[in-house]
Formats: sequence, structure tokens, C-alpha cells
Amino acid sequence: MGVDLRQVVAGILTITMFVMLIHMIKRDHFDAVVQDKFPGATNDADLENSKFEGTNVGKTVGLWKGDAADKLKPCWAKPSGDDVEQTEGFVIFSLTNGPEYHMSQIADAVIVARSLGATLVIPDIRGSQPGDKRNFEDIYDVDVFTKSMGGVVRVVKDLPDNISKNKIAAVKVPNRVTEDYIMTHVEPIYRSKGNIRLATYFPSVNMRKAGKNGNTDSIACLAMYGSLELQPEIKDLVDSMVERLRTLSRKSDGQFIAVDLRVEMLDKKGCQGSEDGEKEKSCYNAQEIAMFLRKIGFQKDTTIYVTESRWDGSLDSLKDMFPKTYTKEAIIPADKKTKFQDSQDSELEKVIDFYISSESDVFVPAISGLLYANVAGKRIGNGKTQIFVPADIPDSSAPASNFLSPYISKKNHFAYSCYC
Repeated sequence: MGVDLRQVVAGILTITMFVMLIHMIKRDHFDAVVQDKFPGATNDADLENSKFEGTNVGKTVGLWKGDAADKLKPCWAKPSGDDVEQTEGFVIFSLTNGPEYHMSQIADAVIVARSLGATLVIPDIRGSQPGDKRNFEDIYDVDVFTKSMGGVVRVVKDLPDNISKNKIAAVKVPNRVTEDYIMTHVEPIYRSKGNIRLATYFPSVNMRKAGKNGNTDSIACLAMYGSLELQPEIKDLVDSMVERLRTLSRKSDGQFIAVDLRVEMLDKKGCQGSEDGEKEKSCYNAQEIAMFLRKIGFQKDTTIYVTESRWDGSLDSLKDMFPKTYTKEAIIPADKKTKFQDSQDSELEKVIDFYISSESDVFVPAISGLLYANVAGKRIGNGKTQIFVPADIPDSSAPASNFLSPYISKKNHFAYSCYC
């Protein structure tokens, strides 16, 4: 049987076209990977400049989960009430400036009240605007707080009617107050006046470990990490918003990033200075955060929660690179929006931001400060150690591990004194 030359040629052409098609598909797929990795790369020169490396494809491994991914156990010892001589006076105080301050203010008030043998009055909560005042139970679970203080300090809800708040001596103490400071600067006033109103000031915003401070460390651990829980309605709201973010993050197994980026903070003077007085960059804008996240390996379909309350045009550059970027106005349940956001209640909005930042899979503080420090403490106890501190990265990529927060990499956060 003779071979038809035309059929042979046709067969060869068919095979050749099929091979070419396979190569085209492969090339399209590769270019798509490069485009996804480096958005905006549209020509050969751009692709050459992007320095794409095949090893970067697997770079996302380890981005979401740190080595210490298990929840830690509290290891502080609850001090006995028998160790303190009880006195007849009261310590009153207010919680101010948001939950990142509340944790520290609670700790200092409990330490002072116990050292003096005084009774602690449950605080009110004051916002940044005049007249912005609410009860403790409007945000926190008062029963949890009271029970946690059992055997540590006496707690009452209100000051007795026969004592006028206007006649109580005001005393300021530094954050992370020591027993020596209390004995020298606070106790003489308390002995003289009988009652004091306490206010905490913050000479530093870091939460690094200090030297051992006896029972004071255990009391601070208990107060900061074992006494404050959100009241049920607000806790349910935060939980529902976290769940919404996880639903939006299906492509990354329900994992999302929280970025503390507030435009009004970026505009304030001193943004470029660090708490140690060094001239280091301590805050980053939306575009800088976007570039940082891409260079350490996060892909464009990553879900990002930003603490800015309402969408600001300056966030557009972040959304251009990460389309699934949201502020609270986009994810808050419709039936809660009027009460918790349309009222422009800044105190409640800060609470939402603080606790979502504590629950996210990754936290990125665009602003150095107490929110970063105390969110880190909450996350350490929950085993959520993926905290990346932004930096200017000159190359096209860098290992995420290079930017792990020193609080985590050096384990020098105060919270490591509280958990084991």
C-alpha cells in the first residue's frame, strides 16, 4: 500500500502547529504569573527590570503562619489579697484615648490601688471630644473585670455618695509604674488626702521587657491580658466583621491582613521620628505599604483591612495593587452601621480596629505607636505572631522574615513575661 505524500505533509504540519500551541500556552501562563507578581509590567523591558525569579513562586509559604502559631497559656501568678494591708481610701480614674491606652491605664490603676491597699472604682470611659463620656460596661464586660480582680484589689462600681469627686487629689503616674515610684510620689498624697484620682502619662510608647518587678509584673499581666473583655454586643460585632473578612478571603484560605493606617496620624508632626529619638521612618503611607506587601510576597488577591474609618482617596494606591482592600464602612453589618459608624463614635471605631487588628492573620503597623505595641501583646498571647514592620525595600523582593517585628523576633515584648 503506497504512502500519500500529501497526508504525510499534513500530519507533520498538524504536529508542528500543536507543539507551537503548547509553547504559546506555556508562555502566556508564565507572562501571566509575571504580570500578577509585578502589576504594570507591560513590555519586555519592564519584565526584564522586574527581575522575576522562578524561586519566588513558592515565596508565599510561611507568610501567613509564624513558628509560634499555637496559643500560649497565661503563666502569671495571681497575688494574694492577704499580702496587702487594706486602707479606707479610694482610687478613681478614667479610661481615655482608645483601647490601646485602656490596657495600660487599667494595669497602672490596679498596681497603684493594690500597693496602697485602696479600693478601686470601676472607671468611666472618655473620648477625645468634650462631653464624650460613657460607662465602662458600654464597651467592656464589667462582670469579667470584677471577677478577675477578686483577691487582688477591692472593686466597687461607684464612689460612695459622701465623697465628692471634685475634692479628690489628682495624681499622675508614668505608664508601667513601679512600687518605688508609688511609695515616693503617690503614697504620701494618698495618706494625706485619703483618696486620689489617677492619670497615666506615657513617657515612652514601647512595651519592651524591663527588669523584674516582683508582684507588679504579675498584676500588670493580669490587668492587661486577663481583665478586659468586650461586652457581648460589641464582641459579636467584631466577630461578624472578622468572619466577613474571612469570607472575602477564600482564595487565601480565609486569611487576611490588618493594616493600621490612619490618614490623620500620617499628617501629624513627628511622624518621621521614632520613640528612641532616632531619625528613622516610623510611618508609611498607602502606596509605601502596598509596595512593601508585594515585595515580601503577598499577591494581589490578598484581603486587607485598613483601620482608616472611611475611605480616603489616599488609599486608592493600596487598592490599585490589592483590590480587596476594605475599611470598616464596607464590612460592618448593615443593621449595626447606624449605631456603630454613622454616629461617628470615634471611641467605638477605635475598639473595632484594635480587636480586628488583634484577630487578623497578619498585622502590619503603618504607624509606630502604642496601638502597634499593645496589639502585639494581644497577638502574642493568641499565638498570632505574624507582625511585619514596614520598610523601604530597594530590590524587587525580599524575605518576609527580614521584617518580622523585633517584639517577636527578639521576644522582647512585655507579654512574653506573661505567657509560656
